Amino acid sequence: ELGEAELAEDISGMTLDKLDKSLTRLGFEIIDDRKSRIIEKIKKLLIQSVHHSDQQSNKNLSEYLSSALHYDYNYLSNLFSEVEGTTIEKYFIAQRIEKVKELLKYDELTLSQIADRLGYSSVAYLSNQFKKQTGLSPSFYKSTKAGNRKNLDDL
Repeated sequence: ELGEAELAEDISGMTLDKLDKSLTRLGFEIIDDRKSRIIEKIKKLLIQSVHHSDQQSNKNLSEYLSSALHYDYNYLSNLFSEVEGTTIEKYFIAQRIEKVKELLKYDELTLSQIADRLGYSSVAYLSNQFKKQTGLSPSFYKSTKAGNRKNLDDL
């Protein structure tokens, strides 16, 4: 799977340390505990859901994550909050807002089309959430051609 590697055999602590340092220089990290792997899988699924699909699924977030990861959503939610200091829902909203910024910047879709593509129930709901997150209305953001999008890793 993309972003994952599995070693065919055990390696020494010294070799693992060298590998970790090399990967860190390249912007990667070794995640070797179960909780961190689950968190990374949650983030990966949310990013894929928002940024790499043309149409948002009507399936709710808890069902989506539970079925994909085969864990109870309450467990996933509590674990994510404990480790990340924010909720899955807030992380998901932040991802969606970054996607809205991207689509506004491209200026190819109307706000109604963006709302539909990202699974918002209405343009008003998208606008309210956008303003709450950014302090700007989508139309003002679009008119300023603001380029202050965040790196996905910083969300």
